[in-house]
Amino acid sequence: MTRIVGIVQARMGSSRLPGKVLRPLAGRSVLGRVVRAARESEKLSDLVVATSTEPGDDAVVDECAKLDVACHRGPVDDVLDRFVGAFDAHPGDAVARFTADCPLLDPEIIRLVADVYQAVPGLDYVSTSIARTLPRGMDVEIIHRDALRTLHRIATDHHRVHVTSYAYTHPEIFRVLGVTLAPDRSDLRLTLDTEQDLALVRAVADHFGDVSVPLAKLADWLAGQPALRALNADVRQKRLEEA
Repeated sequence: MTRIVGIVQARMGSSRLPGKVLRPLAGRSVLGRVVRAARESEKLSDLVVATSTEPGDDAVVDECAKLDVACHRGPVDDVLDRFVGAFDAHPGDAVARFTADCPLLDPEIIRLVADVYQAVPGLDYVSTSIARTLPRGMDVEIIHRDALRTLHRIATDHHRVHVTSYAYTHPEIFRVLGVTLAPDRSDLRLTLDTEQDLALVRAVADHFGDVSVPLAKLADWLAGQPALRALNADVRQKRLEEA
C-alpha cells in the first residue's frame, strides 16, 4: 500500500489576514479543523504541520502540541524546502499537501483523490485544481516523493513558495492528472484569506458546529444563503506570481 504523508503548511504571517491559522471556529482553531479533516480521511500514513522558524510561529508549534500532531520548522519563504524537510523527517511514498487556510476541507474528497492516486500507476502528481470544479478551500493534491525531490532541485522563484506549481505548469516533464467532481461548484469561495472569507467561514461553523461538513451538504445549505455567498464573492485570488 502506498504510504501517503500529509503535510499541512501553516504560519502566522499573512498579508491579508494575520494569524488566520489559529482563529477560533466553533471552539476549534482553523489549523485544528484542517488537521481533523486530514485525519478523518483515514488515507494518511503520517501527518505533520510544516511551519517556519520565525518566532511568531512558536504559536503554531504550541497549537500542534495541543492537537497532538507532529511539527517541522523550516524556511519562511522557501516553502518547498520546508516541505522536503518535513518529508525527510516523516518519510513515505507520496505527499498530500494541505494549506492551513482551508478549515472547511472535506475528508471524503481527500479520500477520493488518494484512491485515484493509488489506482493510477506512475503518476507524479494529481490535483483537483487543474480543471477546477471544487470551491477554493476544498482542493486536494498529492505528489510522488521523487517528483517532490525533483522540484526541490529545479524549481525557482514563486514555484518554491507554491511547492507543487512547477509540476502542474510543466506537464511535459511530469505525469499529471486532474480530478474533476460534478457538479461544478467553483463559484463558491470557502478558503480563508480575508476578513470577508472569515465572515462566511464563521457563519458556516456557527451553523453546523464543530464537525467536518460534506461539500454537498454545505453547498446545498449555502444555495439558500445568497447574502452569505455574496460576502466574499468579489475577493480576488492572488496569482501564482504574487507569492
